[in-house]
Amino acid sequence: VQLQAFGGGLVQAGGSLRVSCAVSGLSFSSYSMGWFRQAPGKEREFVATISWSGGSDFADFVKGRFTISRDNVKKTVALQMNSLKPEDTAVYYCAAKRLQPSYDAELYNYWGQGTLVTVSS
Repeated sequence: VQLQAFGGGLVQAGGSLRVSCAVSGLSFSSYSMGWFRQAPGKEREFVATISWSGGSDFADFVKGRFTISRDNVKKTVALQMNSLKPEDTAVYYCAAKRLQPSYDAELYNYWGQGTLVTVSS
């Protein structure tokens, strides 16, 4: 199983960035997908999740700014990040969890390597 996150980079505050994750080696449509992030010196935290059928949920601090989508044919999941803030700076990780989505990182079965997003002020 491989989860390959990509699309991170440097963006100014107020800007947008899209990070994506390509998945291989599992039955993608049977898995919920999640995005988590970890800022320097902080614990990993939940950002967004999307079920196999497309239902989504977000952490309060990104609601209204971020959207999540998936393509079950291409086996990809994307996180569109708008109105970015310096506090959004972190390594963003995609993760796969069999069946139902969750906010709990411990319940996810597979993880990608992460992609760094840096938001300058």
